[in-house]
This record gives sequence, structure tokens and C-alpha cells, in this order.
Amino acid sequence: MNKFAFALSGYTFKTVSGFSKSQIKIFGEHHIPNGSVIFTANHFTRIETVFLPYHIHNITKKEVWSLASEELFNVPILQGVLDKLGAVSTKDPNRDDLILKTLFSGNVQWVIFPEGMMVKNKKLIRKNRFALIDDASVSRPHTGAAITALRCEFYRERLRRMKDMGVTEFDRLIHEFEIKNIDKVLSGQTYIVPVNITYYPASPKENILSKIAQIIMKAPSKRVMEELMTEGSMLFSDVSINIRFGEPIKVKGYLNDPYIESMLTVKRKVKFDDDIISKQLTRKFSNIIMEEYMSAVYAMTCLNYDHVLACILKHFPYRKQGIDIYEFKCKVYIAICRLVSDKTYFVSEEFYKNQIHLLIDDRFNRFVNFLTIAENTGVINLKNNKIFKDQTKFLTRSNFHNIRIENPILVMVNEVEPLKEVEAVLKKIAQTSYDEIISRVKDKIIEKTANDFSRDYNDHYIVGESKRKKIGSPIFLKHESEIAGVLLIHGYMAAPEEMKPFANYLYENSFTVYVPRLKGHGTAPEDLAQTTYEQWIESVEEAFIILRHSCEKIIVGGFSTGAGLALELSARVEDIVAVFAVAPPMRLQDLGSYFVPAIDAWNAMIKKIHLNTIAKEFIENHPENSHINYQRNPVSGIHQLEKLMEYLEPKLKTITKPTLVIQSRKDPVVNPKGTLKLFEQLGSDNKEYYIFDYDRHGILTGDDVQRIYKAIEQFIEQFIE
Repeated sequence: MNKFAFALSGYTFKTVSGFSKSQIKIFGEHHIPNGSVIFTANHFTRIETVFLPYHIHNITKKEVWSLASEELFNVPILQGVLDKLGAVSTKDPNRDDLILKTLFSGNVQWVIFPEGMMVKNKKLIRKNRFALIDDASVSRPHTGAAITALRCEFYRERLRRMKDMGVTEFDRLIHEFEIKNIDKVLSGQTYIVPVNITYYPASPKENILSKIAQIIMKAPSKRVMEELMTEGSMLFSDVSINIRFGEPIKVKGYLNDPYIESMLTVKRKVKFDDDIISKQLTRKFSNIIMEEYMSAVYAMTCLNYDHVLACILKHFPYRKQGIDIYEFKCKVYIAICRLVSDKTYFVSEEFYKNQIHLLIDDRFNRFVNFLTIAENTGVINLKNNKIFKDQTKFLTRSNFHNIRIENPILVMVNEVEPLKEVEAVLKKIAQTSYDEIISRVKDKIIEKTANDFSRDYNDHYIVGESKRKKIGSPIFLKHESEIAGVLLIHGYMAAPEEMKPFANYLYENSFTVYVPRLKGHGTAPEDLAQTTYEQWIESVEEAFIILRHSCEKIIVGGFSTGAGLALELSARVEDIVAVFAVAPPMRLQDLGSYFVPAIDAWNAMIKKIHLNTIAKEFIENHPENSHINYQRNPVSGIHQLEKLMEYLEPKLKTITKPTLVIQSRKDPVVNPKGTLKLFEQLGSDNKEYYIFDYDRHGILTGDDVQRIYKAIEQFIEQFIE
């Protein structure tokens, strides 16, 4: 071993990283102690032998070496590469002495994969014990890391005893282990640090490596292609790789045995590995330690969408008529909410974001990608928006070396199996009835929106400026004998209270009504300054699901910015009967003189400063409804308005639902010409444009609103009979 070789491994990894699309995230670095450290990690791909030591070195600034399978060293071209990358064969006769000497030096740390092979099927549990299962055999994980750690700590403690006793055995041990700094050795300790590596997504697919192999190799085997497709996907696809370090395991306590104690103090030369009784004790303790680090490794599995979807699918009760996809989505949504709220398990960072997209349009393709893999590998058939699954795919073992291609869904399920409590939770959710899961989703979202508002209100409350909490609270008027549900969306810098008069009118006319609070509203301008238009969209989506789980027919409408959000939702969601938009602005310029100071300030600021400082800037606001609206307008909010309008404009032509647009001829805020242009771009064959002669912007509140209320009611009644 030499520093040049280790430096070369780092250079190699940096070179690969330059064109790799994988995203490596590291957690738990603070768990890595000073001393003699062995890292025990799960093993799914060969590239872990390179990137794990590289990243550990970046953290500890020490050389990190790893054990690699003997079969790799039997390939001449690979042997040279592995030697230079700091890998040592598991069959190297000098392996144990090499590890022990370098651990004592304190300058080298080791990575040992206790599974002893790539666990392609991720099948690790048999009869409630850790076991590695391939096509030919069932074996236990290796105890080599535990034995090595025990040897290291045994001889460290023996050196302490021999030094205190002043015997020649002390000098012999120093010479045998080539110890240069005895004080450093005696003051240290041996640790095993469990490491988990989780990939998402972890599905093999065609990539540059597999394509090259097909060109230069006449007939590459299935195993070769499987490994190239897997490894290549990790390198050249947008794969997230989570590396998590667990709490270190101290092996020193395992030396507290009477027989080992006697071996530590005897003056004559002893061979810890050759003594029959000590070998028996080592075997016993190493198995206990192995169970400890294997449990720790897999307890740190970062649960992701594939894990949840695969387990829900596996445990979903068989239905001859197929599984309803929306019910499947609801169960996945509830499962993720449960895992996040439990705070016991490690979950994907994506889980902490709003998951409402899972129930709306799957815009991040979580379901599409998963179901495509499941269908292509024969796990399911999709027909008429139903999932028909082949349960045998979760029971029949695939070929070990091809399973990642032949049945990746089972691999996803297997990875969760060591987390017994997680699988039990997912199984229970999967077997929940349709009616109960629909009710739970609605209740969960209602609870979430209430908690979000309370948190935001408390965090941003300003004495003398923030309105009463009731002003910003969502409004839900549930009618027992409803004819339809109406989703009403308030405007920019306003709150649900703005829509209350119209909501009451609709409720009195047998409609169920839900008025959500748009994120950043109903609290304080500083809250709005930190909010994005995507979060407004998510607020609307949550409200829509609440109504979808309460009513058979849904109409969506809004005022001003809320009107734009209503149109945006109707462009994506099928289950909307009709949509109405009151005073929707087409572009920022259509906001007229009312917003000129804010627009001028915005334009000036983007020329002078970076966007990350904008949240601190506000423009004085003089609203029509001062008891509801903010008195200060964050310039960053204007920017989000502009982005929303730019996002909405190309979608207008895709809106095919019956649409009503209403505008005031003398609106001091929104230019009627812009609203008319918006109307003309709508793709619906059934669209109407009403213009009223009011001299205010807020035409859903104040005097003489009954005409507008009635016009909207008559329009939507056409489509709910």
C-alpha cells in the first residue's frame, strides 16, 4: 500500500464523477470516531468499493482501504486496477496481518462488506435471522469485521498490560505489528461503524456501458449485461445515493470475559487466534457483534418511493376486478405520511415535501415509472385504470444474477424486509378498506392544513398588523344534501375570509363549499415573501382532494390570482365539472397602475441585486378590504405572481372544460383587455365571458354582488344535473 495508490483512487473517482449523473448525499458523519475504525456496509454494486472509501477519506482525511472479492483479482486487467484503487483480496494470505497493522497505525481505515458478495436480490432474512440467499445456498453474513475488531482490541489491551508489567512480550508485539507510535495505539480504541447505502431509483436499464458491451462483445452473458445495466444506471442516470453512518460499535466490552482476561495478562507469548477456547469465545462474540452491525446497517435503509410502492402493491389484497389505481395512490400517500410522522425511520428527503402531487397528476412520475417497471417485468397488467397483479412474482425466487432485471419490484420489497415494523405498517395500510382509506386521506389533509396554518400564524404573527386568526382559517361548509362541491380560491394578499360571502351564498343554495388558505396568506407579509407559486398550487390541490373525497361533482373557481390558480388546476385534473374565473390577470402588466410601484421596484431590484435578498423588500399596499388583505406587498410575491402567469399562459389552450370568465369594466387593478385576451386563448368549446359595470376590483364582496353570484350559479348549474 502507498499514498500514490490511494491518491490515484481518488483521482479515478473524481474523473468518473465528472460525467456521472448520480447524486451522493452523506448523513451521520459525526458518528465517525477517532481511533481504529472498520466500516461495515451493505453491498449492492461493485462501484461501492470505490466511491465509499473515497467519501470516507473526504470526511476523515485518512486512507481508506477495502476488501474485494477474490474473483475480481482473477481477471488480469481488473487486478491491476483494484490494486491501484486500494482494494485487497479477501483471499490474500497476508490480509489479516495487513489490516491489523494498518489499524494500529491510526492512519488507515477499512471498509469490509460483511455480506461477502453483492446481494443482488437484497434477500437478507430467513426465519427471522440474517441470511444470504442465492441460487445455490443459504449462508450467514460474514463475521470477519467483528473478528478483526476483537483481535485489534485484544492486542491493544495486551500491549497496555505488558507495558505496565515491563516484560519482553511488550517489545515483541511492537515489533510484530510494526508500531511506530505506541502512545497513540494505547490511547485509542477499536470501533465498527455501520454504513448503509441506499439507491433511488435502483432499476437497471440500458446505458452507455451496456451498449458498448453489446458492440465489442459477440454474445455477452445475461450476468454481464445485468451488472453493466445496473452499474451503468448508477453512474449515468439521475440516481440518488444516500450514504448514512450509524453510531459506532465499541468492541472493548466484549473482552470482559474471565478467560480472555487471563490471556491478556499472561507473560508468555500467546496466539489469540490459535487458542481453542479463545476461538470459541471469539466465534460467539463475533456472531453477536455481526448481528449488531447488520441490524444497524439495515435499520438505516433510506425508505423511498420504490420501497413504499412495492410493499403496498405486495400486500394489497387480491381483487378479481383489479386494484383501483387511485385507491393505490391514496394508500401510498397515507403510508408516506405515516413514515414521516413516526420519526423512527430514515426516509427520503423528498418525503418531507408536500406529497399532494401523488393524488393529483403524479407530475414527478413516481407512479408512472414504478408501474412501467412492474408491467414490463410481468408483475402487473394495467387495464382500464386498474392494476392486475401476479402475486407469484412476490413469492417465486428469480435467478440471483438476473433478478435486478427480471424482477426489480421483488428486490425493492426485499430491502424493506429487515425493517419488520415498517413492513407491518405498510401491510396494514395496504389492507385497509377503500372507504376507510378515502376517509383517512381527507382527514389527514384537513389536519395538515390546520396544523400548517397554526404553525405559520404563530411563526409570523405581528402585533398590530396580523389579522385575527379566523380571517385566514380555511372554510369548509359541508352540505348534507349537496348538488355539488365548489372549490373557491381567494386572491393575492387576501385570505379565505374574502370568499366567505359567496361561500355562504352557495352553501345556502345546496352546494358544499371549501375555501382553502393559500400558503403565505392569512398570516403576515413576511410569510408571503418566503412562499412560491408552486406552494399556492399545492394549497389548491389539497383543497381539491378534500372536496373529491366529500362530493361526487366538483366545480373550481377563484378570484384574481385565485382565478388563475383555478384555471391552472382545471388544465391538469380530469375530475372537474366546470371552472369559473373572476378578474383573472393575464400578465403582470395587466395589473395596471395599482401595482406600478411594486413592478417598478421589482424591475429595479433585479438589475441591482440577487434574488435571494428580495424577501426583505416590501411595497406599501392600500387594499379595498383592509380587514382582510395585507398592508404591505412583498416584492418577491410580485415575482411569484409573474411566474404563475407565465406558467399558466401556455396551458390555457389545453383547458377544455366549460369555463366562465367574469370581469369588471372599471377594475382598477386588473386590466379588462388582459382578461379578454386570456378568455380568447381558452381551449374550451363551451366558454362564456361576462363583463359587469363595477368600479372596484373585489366584485365578489361589497354592494350589489347578488348579480354576479347568480350568474355564476346559473352557469355551473348547467353541468351538474
